[in-house]
Amino acid sequence: MLVQATQGQSGSARVVVLGNEKGGSGKSTLALHIAVALLKAGQRVATIDLDCRQQSFTRNLNNRRIWARHTGLDLELPEHRCIKLGETMQIADNESAEFQQFAQAVAAVEHAFDFIVIDTPGSDSYLMRLAHSMADTLVTPINDSFLDFDVLGAVDPTTYSVTGPSHYSSMVLDARRKRRQLDGVDTDWIVVRNRLSTLGARNNHRLAVNLKDLAMRLGFRPLDGFAERSVYREFFPRGLTALDDLNEATLGTRPSMGHVTAREEVTGLLRQLKLPLDERGRRRAANRAEWFAQVDKPLELHDIVGV
Repeated sequence: MLVQATQGQSGSARVVVLGNEKGGSGKSTLALHIAVALLKAGQRVATIDLDCRQQSFTRNLNNRRIWARHTGLDLELPEHRCIKLGETMQIADNESAEFQQFAQAVAAVEHAFDFIVIDTPGSDSYLMRLAHSMADTLVTPINDSFLDFDVLGAVDPTTYSVTGPSHYSSMVLDARRKRRQLDGVDTDWIVVRNRLSTLGARNNHRLAVNLKDLAMRLGFRPLDGFAERSVYREFFPRGLTALDDLNEATLGTRPSMGHVTAREEVTGLLRQLKLPLDERGRRRAANRAEWFAQVDKPLELHDIVGV
């Protein structure tokens, strides 16, 4: 189940932003899983890649499109746009050109889709801050280490206690404040611990305690995300997710227990995000599932769609 509420503002897409000023935290992987989960639940999904240089989200979706064409598989794909880097010598001109692209991309999809999923770069920029100020749901993945925690909060080196918010948290607090002043919406901020490991259990416990402490101060929801599994890296060349059919035709190899465990892990996280689904999308997903059942094809929605 992905949802426990209904769409808040009819006629306007809910904006889900993946953000963190530190790279390598799993933003693009999580963005793809969220987009595919929503599509499987019958939602109309548009995606925007603001990481103009690295474009991991865009390449992931391109890989998915190519693999679907090669295999004939019906792999769900969103309406996608990638913002291109400005190429002039003037920073102001480049930012203006990038902003125009972003504004046009949002305007083209905001009233025709149920969700817009935006992947942001792992660095501070004007577009990154603008996306954060638009977010209805902000998902911040961090690796399970104090090095990554540092973008959220400062820690006393002698006691490990949290001494205050760090640079990224301060930016998010400012963006949420401006959003409340603009239209009264309070962004649902979720911090997801990624690459969880049983190693270093003592530090992991300290990190969990500090994360809960900071959550109380700053008003975000801390969640456990993905463990350190090789299957997530294996998915990338074909743009697959743990939510796709776990069979040899889809994966290109025999599924392993790691694939099954990853799927359970992903569906558990998505359930806790509590993203509001459009009821018409629920019916579309139910009709699609019924059609597949009639033609004796395996269902892929039962772990995702709420009842």
